[in-house]
Amino acid sequence: MTLVLGSRADMTCVPFWVDFTHFMIWDAIPFFYCSGIQLDENLEQMQQGTMMRKVKSKNWKKQRFFLLKDDCMTVWYKSKMSGNAKSAFSVSDVETVREGHQSEVLQSLAEEFPAECCFTVVFHGRRNNLDLIAGSAEEAQCWIQGLQRLVEIVTNMDQREKIDQWICDWFQKADKDKDGRMNFKEVQHLLRMMNVDMNEDHAYRLFQMADKSETGTLEGEEFVLFYKALTQRDEVLEIFQEYSEDGKKLTLLEFVDFLQQEQMESNGTDELAMELIDRYEPSETAKARHVLSTDGFLMYLCSPDGSIFNPEHRKVYQDMSQPLCHYFISSSHNTYLMEDQLRGQSSVEGYIRALKRGCRCLEVDCWDGSNGEPIVYHGHTFTSKILFREVVTTLEKYAFRASEYPVILSIENHCSIEQQDIMAQQLKGILGEQLLLNTIDGRVPMQLPSPEELKGKIILKGKKIGYLEDSLNEQPDEMPEQEYGEEEAVEEEEGADPEEEALRNEDKRKEKKTKQSLSKELSDCIIYCKSVPFCSFQHSRSHYKPYEMSSFAESKTRKLIREAGNDFVRHNAWQLTRIFPSGLRTDSSNYNPQIMWNVGCQMVALNFQTAGTEMDLYDGLFSQNGGCGYVLKPSFMRESETTFSPENPQSSSDRSPLNLVIKVISGQQLPKMPNSKEGSIVDPLVRVEIHGVPGDNAKQETKYIDNNGFNPQWGEIFQFQVWVPELSLLRFVVEDYDKASRNDFVGQYTLPLTSVKPGYRHIHLLSKDGTGIPPASIFVHIRLGELSTESK
Repeated sequence: MTLVLGSRADMTCVPFWVDFTHFMIWDAIPFFYCSGIQLDENLEQMQQGTMMRKVKSKNWKKQRFFLLKDDCMTVWYKSKMSGNAKSAFSVSDVETVREGHQSEVLQSLAEEFPAECCFTVVFHGRRNNLDLIAGSAEEAQCWIQGLQRLVEIVTNMDQREKIDQWICDWFQKADKDKDGRMNFKEVQHLLRMMNVDMNEDHAYRLFQMADKSETGTLEGEEFVLFYKALTQRDEVLEIFQEYSEDGKKLTLLEFVDFLQQEQMESNGTDELAMELIDRYEPSETAKARHVLSTDGFLMYLCSPDGSIFNPEHRKVYQDMSQPLCHYFISSSHNTYLMEDQLRGQSSVEGYIRALKRGCRCLEVDCWDGSNGEPIVYHGHTFTSKILFREVVTTLEKYAFRASEYPVILSIENHCSIEQQDIMAQQLKGILGEQLLLNTIDGRVPMQLPSPEELKGKIILKGKKIGYLEDSLNEQPDEMPEQEYGEEEAVEEEEGADPEEEALRNEDKRKEKKTKQSLSKELSDCIIYCKSVPFCSFQHSRSHYKPYEMSSFAESKTRKLIREAGNDFVRHNAWQLTRIFPSGLRTDSSNYNPQIMWNVGCQMVALNFQTAGTEMDLYDGLFSQNGGCGYVLKPSFMRESETTFSPENPQSSSDRSPLNLVIKVISGQQLPKMPNSKEGSIVDPLVRVEIHGVPGDNAKQETKYIDNNGFNPQWGEIFQFQVWVPELSLLRFVVEDYDKASRNDFVGQYTLPLTSVKPGYRHIHLLSKDGTGIPPASIFVHIRLGELSTESK
């Protein structure tokens, strides 16, 4: 018997505290029912199992028996139809299914196996894809359509359904003999798996109270009762009762009071309260009376509306009509690499993953191929090679799926002129009108165009012969005063100093070398992102144009920030800058991008394939503005004569610090570590971090809770002063404390401080790969406000 927690028409969630004599739901009774997913012909066939080839390379093709389990949420596979050794994956881990020869491995087998028998299962995060070859087109379609349907069901699950599924998963893990019921020994094992270290006597009392049938086992509704006892949320009940006159419901006015006083909602609160009741209250009777039950209250707090992240920022909400240089732009380094930079795999999958994450600046390292076609790989290393043509084809297909705003393709060009011509031809032939080949108005730009003006366009970044106006047959217009001031003009007329003259001669030498090594056809494709060498901020201001840009290694960037932070901010107000990792990072590790954002660098390129704090910060910054890959810089970083310096932001007379007060209240269903010892339970602690300008960087952490990852309680309050909230990121990290060694990572969540919603909020944790780990969360209370005069 396979059990999934489901709902009748009027019951979609489990009460979060328990009175075993009756259900605290208006007019509903929870129950279990056999699989809540309607089986169709595809799912039935998948549950019977199918022999397919699992493919890892042209020479590694092995038969595996794939089977969809009865829960319709788990696929396992093994080498034979009989036997115990097997692997498995959850449907919730699957991002999408691609048909045909859409991976390098399957493309290499195109002559051996027809496309209609091949498909690729793509997982969330950095997990390797699964390439499969079915015995027939019909079997392939069965699995393709079946998995696509299940992925759609999981994707559309709300918070209640995710919890239902989570409960079902635990039930099946604990039900060792698969008889649809659990004895107390199985329950004890379940508690250990769920990170609960509970007193045996107490656990047995809960077990007996839930065992209404007095059979010595739990099944169906009895397991629900037991789960309700485990998930009792006293801290939430306390908040509910503070605003509820009778302790059983929140009237519309009581809920409005809560939204205004705690959640700091001010606009249209009556209408908002009605919407939230209609959205999250499970009881139709309660909805009709415009009241919120305890269950509805918890569902609201656990929902996106109760999340710490401002839901308004999940869509594009910023002004997208500013020049490109006024935005932080999501940028990837060595985008083609899946692993390290010495022996790692090169794959178009790197481009697909980056683009689907909203990345808007991709890098491609181009070298001469032996067959006359340009190739892409990390030169002079043992990394594998892919065709430039395949990269461009991937770009054409995926460039604008996650965002409609422009993509910048940063070309590191090592090709001969002949193969550069081929590159240009492939770019034009494959990308067509997507490739930007002229300025948007046919004139020499006085400033860079905006993301709005460049929607749906792919822009090349690279070296260019001469100036843009040469190809437009125009004389360069006089630059506006704020770009090239009178002082510089006079200096040029009267004669430059020797150092400036030497720099100018070096520019001419490099320009001559560029003409000799650069294909004119490829050069003509460079419009708004011409690469130029950097000499000094003064030199750039005097000699360069808005459509020209420089790239900096991380060490050079840090040096410039230390020596001339304000000059760097001013430079980035009119010209684009790209930062790339040190060549010594052969393991594809990353630097801290926050330092570069603090001076307004737009294209801070990271190795997207490498998880860690740096990518957490990256994902946090670009989670706002609809995840479109462009984030508008603060106004004080967009002014050409700004006085802002990240080292001393307090110098601005009109700036006062923000007071941030965070109470870390509790945690819910924190996962065990994948490699933890059998029977071990996490000892969780929470660290709260501020990442921003140097003076704002801070971290504080709670005490650790012994042996409780299921419902730890902290109740600790932290206070921070933040001078530049516009540049700050707030990061919550949960770790498993270990006194003998380094703490283990459990989960994290990072977001811009400007996207934080105050009040009682749940923070839904992410894995090291940046994917969700429902229903793991922490519950906090947030207060934001300026410090009083006495407190400063």
